Parts: sequence; C-alpha cells; structure tokens
Amino acid sequence: MTDFTTVKRARDGDQEAFRALYDENVDRVFRLCFRMVGDEAQAREYTQDAFVRVWECLHQFRGDAAFSTWLHSIAVSVVLNGLRKSDRRRKRERSLEDAGFLAGKPERSEPGVADRLKAAVDGLPEIYRTVFLMYDLEGYPHNVIAETLGVAVGTSKARLHRARELLRGALGEEMREYV
Repeated sequence: MTDFTTVKRARDGDQEAFRALYDENVDRVFRLCFRMVGDEAQAREYTQDAFVRVWECLHQFRGDAAFSTWLHSIAVSVVLNGLRKSDRRRKRERSLEDAGFLAGKPERSEPGVADRLKAAVDGLPEIYRTVFLMYDLEGYPHNVIAETLGVAVGTSKARLHRARELLRGALGEEMREYV
C-alpha cells in the first residue's frame, strides 16, 4: 500500500515522489488497461494518459481510500472514455500470454478453449465485463472494484454473478469447468 507521505510529497510537486508512485503502480495499471483493450500500444497510451490525469488531479486525492484504488478508478475511467470515443470495434481482451513483458513459457489449454473464452468475455456488456476482468482476471477485491466504479459492493458482486451466468450461457455445458 502506498505511503500517504509519498502521495503528499508528490502532491506538493516532488517529482521523485511521483516517480515512486508511478513505479509502484504502473505494471498493475498497464495490465488492467491491457485486459480492457487487448492492444498493447493502446494499453500503454491509456496507462500514460491515466498517470497524466493523476498528476493533474493529485491535489484532489483526499486519502479517504487507498491511493491505488483512486488511481485504478482513474485508469478505468480513461479506458472507458477512450473506448466510447472509438468508432471501430476491436478485439479488446487478450491473454496476458500476448503481453511483451511476460517471461517464461505459458501453459496451453485445449485447442480453441482460449478463443471461445475470449469471444464470450468480449461479448459481455461493458458493466459486467469490467467487473469480471477486475475480479476474476486481475484479482481486485469487491470493495476496490466498487469504489473504483462508484457502485455499491453488492452491485459489484451482482455484476460478477451476472457476468458468470452470461458466460456459462454463451459457452454451454461442455465449457462449464472454465467458468
């Protein structure tokens, strides 16, 4: 968890403190953006945009929530606004196996399973997809998701439940073990 002193120093204009905040959080913000858009270049751009917005709005951080929660809510907002502005439909989610920063050999599942899962997740409505990605793929707890999206914890849980129901319906019984 980020030290509030570091945030305060960054808010007072200390660029080294902001760099420390950036270094501590950039990988997780990038992964979230990458999962949401499925394009490494676009995810890098959204990550950069999120940190620019954080720098500009750092004076608004009150410390009521964890800095990372506040930062992730900005990142989600940047991505969702960017996706709304985009007219073209693109592949949005991709496996982390496709990210250039991963090392090691990824495990492979049965042929076609990853593509079917990806297509099913891509087909989810945005409100369910975002919660599914944040909870099941990135491991954020419901309280952080709720705060990030500006909804109640129960709403986050209900959206995750609905996302899983929709995925089970889209994938059928033979894919039940994957959802």
